[in-house]
Amino acid sequence: MRILYIDIDSLRADHLGCYGYLRDTSPNIDRVAREGVRFERCYTSDSPCLPSRSALLTGRYGIRNGVVTHGGSRAELFPEGPTRGFFSDLTQSSWPGRMRRAGLKTVTISTFGERHSAYHWYAGFREVYNIGKFGMERADEVAPVALDWLDRNGAGDDWFLHFHIWDPHAPYRSPESFGDPFREAPHPAWISEELRSLHWRRAGPHSARETMGFGVSRQMREHFPRQPVEIDSQEAVRRMFDGYDTGIRYADLHVGRLLGKLDELGVLDETAILISSDHGETLGELNVYCDHHLADEFTNRIPMIVRWPEVAARVDTGLHYQVDVAASVLELLGTTVPDGWNGESFAGAFRDGTESGREFLVLSQGAWTCQRSVRFDDFICIRSYHDGYHEFPELMLFDLASDPHEERNLAAARPDLIALAGERLEAWHAEMMHDHPTGTDPFETVLAEGGPWHVRGQLGRYLERLEETGRKDCAARIRRAHPGG
Repeated sequence: MRILYIDIDSLRADHLGCYGYLRDTSPNIDRVAREGVRFERCYTSDSPCLPSRSALLTGRYGIRNGVVTHGGSRAELFPEGPTRGFFSDLTQSSWPGRMRRAGLKTVTISTFGERHSAYHWYAGFREVYNIGKFGMERADEVAPVALDWLDRNGAGDDWFLHFHIWDPHAPYRSPESFGDPFREAPHPAWISEELRSLHWRRAGPHSARETMGFGVSRQMREHFPRQPVEIDSQEAVRRMFDGYDTGIRYADLHVGRLLGKLDELGVLDETAILISSDHGETLGELNVYCDHHLADEFTNRIPMIVRWPEVAARVDTGLHYQVDVAASVLELLGTTVPDGWNGESFAGAFRDGTESGREFLVLSQGAWTCQRSVRFDDFICIRSYHDGYHEFPELMLFDLASDPHEERNLAAARPDLIALAGERLEAWHAEMMHDHPTGTDPFETVLAEGGPWHVRGQLGRYLERLEETGRKDCAARIRRAHPGG
């Protein structure tokens, strides 16, 4: 069996043509989607980058594997302790480790492990290729490594190749030589001038006033002209959409190169192809621009396209975690899902073309905020344990069918759904904490260590900026909400 896993960082599902986007961002990805199974509602259990890929690797949610943020104690997996053998459990139970035991040569082409000091990512991979630019490389620098590997190994059998590119990730950095493919194309129109102006007056890292963190970087403006550093006009709104979408189109170009190589080798039709991401992107939703701060629909929903030989093309609308897809791949390969995994296989339904999925999902974010959300039916209910200085209320509820960009909080109007989501979150938490590896929810550790990693130590300086930029009311409210910093 040959498996190519194309992992495009920060790829938002609804900005792909196959998911209904108005722009032609993804012709090669769309081709695979037409031939495979496109999962409409697939989510990473934990966001952003480090928690997401740690969950994928281990098959366990962050609350069970320990990784829920980007720094501090809970950027590390829980240690095995005295039961650890000569080989760690992860060697055998990781997703690539399990595929390796099934007889596949496992390969990763990615700088993720180095960028995040996530060296556990390599557990189970037989070959590791690191471009060495800490995630700032472009697809044109990564694709030649993959093409060379395919030239040497692609025609053979029994391999799993993980190909990871960062191009849609901010700062948007597609080469100038690629041009402006969407200059004349319409862009999403939901960010009205009224909404943009409202966001401009509000606070939060990566808000309209400071899209690259807690301030405006002149270096970003000079070195990454596709990346707006402020959303100060509708022209900046367009530049944001153009910059992000151009990154997708550039990534898609190199996806096409890999597909072409498989075709040249005569193995395209018999190669399983997975296309997905670690998380999505917020592009203005809840006043977060050009990043991934939330446990919301747009950060945790990911594209998931699986073209598997002899499985009919269709659209799957069930609720799935990404780790469920990983578990299903193992079963499709004829091997078992390891004990202790939270990922649940739906391989039988996948083969048969029948609908499957979970009743609800619990999604988490611990790097920029501390949030858990419950995704069910048409709704997402988000609970904030730390708002990351965005002034979010403790509870938010959105009807994604009628309010696709999370603009109207229904928490006060629908106490019945708030109660239902609360019951589900409580039951999930009790299940996760039963026989827990440490007995402590990783979120408790994050909060005790000073809150989400990316906002630690930033409050004093940011309050000064808010006051200097005419947002004294925001500064006063945030100071009251976070008296300890």
